[in-house]
Amino acid sequence: MRTYDFIVIGGGSAGFNAARLACSLGLKVAIIDGAPKLGGLCILKGCMPSKTLLHAAHVLQQTRSAATFGIKVKSAKADMKVVAKRKNKIINEFASFRESQLKKGPFELIRAHASFIDAHTLKLSTGESVYGKHILIATGSKVSTPNIPGLASTPYWTSDDVLNLDFLPKSVIVLGGGIVACELSQYLQRMGSKVTLIQRSDHLLRDHSSEAGGVLAEALKKEGMVVFTGTEIKAIRSSTKSVSVKFKHKGKTVTSKAAYLFNALGREPALDKLNLSNAGVRIKADGRIHTNRFQQTSVPHIYAAGDCSGPVEIVHIAIQQGELAARHAAKQKKKNAVDYTKLLSVVFTDPAIASIGLSEKQLIAAKTKFISASYPFNDHGKSILMESNYGYVKVYAEPKKGKLLGAEIIGPEAGELIHLFSTPIVMQATVFDMLKAPWYHPTLAEIITYPLEEIADQVKIKPKV
Repeated sequence: MRTYDFIVIGGGSAGFNAARLACSLGLKVAIIDGAPKLGGLCILKGCMPSKTLLHAAHVLQQTRSAATFGIKVKSAKADMKVVAKRKNKIINEFASFRESQLKKGPFELIRAHASFIDAHTLKLSTGESVYGKHILIATGSKVSTPNIPGLASTPYWTSDDVLNLDFLPKSVIVLGGGIVACELSQYLQRMGSKVTLIQRSDHLLRDHSSEAGGVLAEALKKEGMVVFTGTEIKAIRSSTKSVSVKFKHKGKTVTSKAAYLFNALGREPALDKLNLSNAGVRIKADGRIHTNRFQQTSVPHIYAAGDCSGPVEIVHIAIQQGELAARHAAKQKKKNAVDYTKLLSVVFTDPAIASIGLSEKQLIAAKTKFISASYPFNDHGKSILMESNYGYVKVYAEPKKGKLLGAEIIGPEAGELIHLFSTPIVMQATVFDMLKAPWYHPTLAEIITYPLEEIADQVKIKPKV
């Protein structure tokens, strides 16, 4: 039986980076990945293909809006086969590079599926068994099928199917209002489908503020999408030609019909074939693996990172978690737990939504004193001339000295602009520190100075000039 210091189950972002770091720390490492194609969720079925398609839809939308800027374009429509071909080419290039990294890495790559025999021993689908002094579970997530009447018996698309479309569906009902639902709904609508989005929560993107969700809903409706929030699905039925969804909305029963159904109601950890009970690994009520601040599970030498452990499904967090597990397994003295108070999140809709640090909801829940200020894009020079008027910038700071606590942006290039706060928040900077920097006019970035200045006026202890 082959023995390793550190075995990683899963070669995605968390697993690959953990294995690479573990090798540099002197451990004998193996990655076990039995997926038909190497690369992980982000490259193959998540971040990269979805953003490739979203950008294509953005270009189409800009072309259709050209007349607003005095530019004449006779017609613009999507050639879905060409769009799909370009996406596949780009993703194959990313995947090929990651595959070469996995195959040429300083670790051993084992192409198989693994399941636990006991807390140290893994049985491989090849029939072999391997022993790990430390084991990292980084198996990612899969599409979940909630217990909704008629859903399991109705043919539906997942995000995998939508990302692989090479034709334009006439109409689609989308179940869900999270990141995947909102991004891919807008993609389908802009490419030419008639989209109806049905969300259970009171606002889109329930993990973000209701204000941001409301702005996005308004923008999606203006583009022609039908959006229902605060619903309760009663029944889903299908025929040879269509799908119907019956649901409660504002006290009334509504029935929507479309040619296709897209289940975007979330994802769940991909753990069902690991036999975790054989290892004694504890699972939380939400289906994720329980971990401590060093990514250790209930069995100290077994770690978990990425989507299978949470608390968020974000690539850079998965990488940090995987690398932390590697450092802990290698007994590295200096190792800091992942700091979720500085969490950075981006939703690639248009307008985009981005946040960093603590949200208003979190600050209120923690009874943390704060002051805030916001400024709208519809009163900002650069965004006005761009015809990008949806949204705002909102900043949170502590009231005594103005230390930055968090920020939320919904508007043009929000995913880029939010990074202006990344370094200041990590360095525990104040609004006064940010205002010392030069801000060029006219730029989108200078909008940030307006809420900063408003907060500076409210701060109790101002720095000496």
